[in-house]
Amino acid sequence: MRLRIRITGAVQGVGFRPHIYRMAVSAGLTGSVLNSAQGVLIEVEGCDEAVDLFASELREHPPSNAVVTTFLSQRIPDQHSSTFEILHSDDSGEPAAFLLPDLAICPACLDDIRDPHNRRHLYPFTTCTHCGPRYSIVEGLPFDRPRTAMRCFPMCRKCEAEYRNPGDRRFHAQTNCCPTCGPHLELWSAGGDVLALRHDALLLAARAVREGRIVALKGIGGFHLICDARSAEAIRTLRARKHRPSKPFAVMFPDHPEPLLRSPQSPIVLVENTTELPDEIAPRNPFLGVMIAYSPLHAILLDELNCPIIATSGNLTDEPICIDPHEALDRLRGIADLFLVHDRPILRPVDDSIVRVIDGHPVLLRRARGYAPLPFPSPIDLPETLATGAHMKNTVAFSRGRLVFLSQHLGDLSTPSALESHRRCLDDLRRTYDLQPQSVACDLHPDYGSTRAARSLELPVHPIQHHVAHVFAGILEHHIEPPLLGVSWDGSGFGQDATVWGGEYLLYNDDGLRRFAHLRTFPLPGGESAVREPRRSLLGILHEINRTDLARPLFTEEEWRILQASLARRINAPLTSSAGRLFDAIAALLGLCTISTFEGEAAMLLEFAARESRCTDTIAFDTDWTPLIETLAASILPVADRAALFHNALADSIVRTAMSCGTPQVLLTGGCFQNALLTEQAAARLRAAGFTVFTHQALPPNDGAIAAGQILASALQDSHPCA
Repeated sequence: MRLRIRITGAVQGVGFRPHIYRMAVSAGLTGSVLNSAQGVLIEVEGCDEAVDLFASELREHPPSNAVVTTFLSQRIPDQHSSTFEILHSDDSGEPAAFLLPDLAICPACLDDIRDPHNRRHLYPFTTCTHCGPRYSIVEGLPFDRPRTAMRCFPMCRKCEAEYRNPGDRRFHAQTNCCPTCGPHLELWSAGGDVLALRHDALLLAARAVREGRIVALKGIGGFHLICDARSAEAIRTLRARKHRPSKPFAVMFPDHPEPLLRSPQSPIVLVENTTELPDEIAPRNPFLGVMIAYSPLHAILLDELNCPIIATSGNLTDEPICIDPHEALDRLRGIADLFLVHDRPILRPVDDSIVRVIDGHPVLLRRARGYAPLPFPSPIDLPETLATGAHMKNTVAFSRGRLVFLSQHLGDLSTPSALESHRRCLDDLRRTYDLQPQSVACDLHPDYGSTRAARSLELPVHPIQHHVAHVFAGILEHHIEPPLLGVSWDGSGFGQDATVWGGEYLLYNDDGLRRFAHLRTFPLPGGESAVREPRRSLLGILHEINRTDLARPLFTEEEWRILQASLARRINAPLTSSAGRLFDAIAALLGLCTISTFEGEAAMLLEFAARESRCTDTIAFDTDWTPLIETLAASILPVADRAALFHNALADSIVRTAMSCGTPQVLLTGGCFQNALLTEQAAARLRAAGFTVFTHQALPPNDGAIAAGQILASALQDSHPCA
């Protein structure tokens, strides 16, 4: 018989066609396989038993990096074919295949670049069907070389022979190249002069790192700024130039035992810092963001250096990552001393992903390289919709059928260049997938750049309240059926009552989603300024309980006079229920952080302090934190014990509120649940009380998931109104 098999999903760029070819030939079957805009199309012919076995084996054992969404087969008339062929791709029809994430270098390619007798020895663009850039270099579907940045590099005779050889792991590898025919390195001065080529460029860059200089390195999805991780002076120089006084830097090691680092995704992983590296890498932080060399370029450089390096995003604070060498010369001027660049174009920026283990599971805090743009299955059919995401940690999304596609991390939309990057990403998705959206979902906040972007698209706009989107992101990830209590805690979100939400309990049932409860509100003197100054959140909370005297030492005379007038007249002092600002206030009360240098710093320091304590005491409250504040203000316990007491009390308050609600399922979502201590304590107490608990894993708990939640919330607005 002859069988036609249509497979959709992430099935291009993973060696699917070579895998099928080898399976068919070894089974003595004939037919063909090709890439299409929808996925992979196979026709296989032979005796009934062999064809059935082939289909069964393929369904059960696709290539290791493939993600199969649908597998449809039908019998068709046999054609008496005599061979099995890989046919030219078919780009007709609506694109339905998935763009594959960039994949870390595989062990076989790592062996190639380290083997002095291999023709790819020390070649920094070595790849095969199992590894290398995908999403960052592809223009469209199907995934074929002419639609990638590799079209500029015709294969030499030897590479072409590998590409045509079914027995070679580079059989139909679209990124295949070698030193003869592929991209090459150049080392540029800060002024753009070429100082060295190819391996000499890498050797000079390595020497510069050893000498304590800063090098901008063009990687897979953008530039890294690198320096010697052993040199406190080099790290201080990088901090000063990048205007990043204390936010942790990631460290790239030649090797590391953490298993997640050896996965094809190879993200940054937050681990306990047991190194003797300088404190300047992550000041006052017991964790270290660790990665290993996930590209051949990084691997060769670290082999040459034989030491860890700082590898942080090549950008200024709040700006998108640089991807073009000439753009990097301009934007990184004054930061980098040298530029190690190459001539393989990066078609879209893709930052490094970040993972932290929380409640026993790896949790994505930043979803980018290795994960994006793989989609999430939806529990319902979805109209074709765009979503423009949040203002912080922005991503964008679109839906097609029963899938929600989420972009890579784009960052905060605080600068014109960030807004332009956001616009380009929306345009890129629409072009690549030939989208014809019926509507666009966005945040309820009228002044966010993402909201303005939605309005500019000339489509029906569905504003979705921020914390509602958080809850629906969790519902999408876990396919949760109502009833559900969503505990949506973060820094801020524009509320439907015109206050600033952030400590929300949202009840989702068959009638829709409504605000069940929230943390007690308090004023934020100075409004947005309070986000950067935890002392202001503390002042607002103390104002509510008539104890502002405790905050007086934190302000100058002039500041105090202005803020007291602001609170008295409620001018530029919006009310908020924010759990994130509550964390800030306690961090200021305990003397841990009164003015933040980066988003989330105060809450992080509060968590780290609590981890130093064995205190198990708690303070009973539901949503009114007054007894918690009064106790902590009067306490003479050490700072670590008071920080632990705060976490214990918050976890208990979640349980008490969940019990008053009476729903059997609880979702913990929002940026506050990046805090492993809070999440683990709340989850453990909820489970002990008999609740089923959901936490994020594949979608970030922070605003990186908002766009995905906006898609599902928008689709359910009619049948499940969000009141």
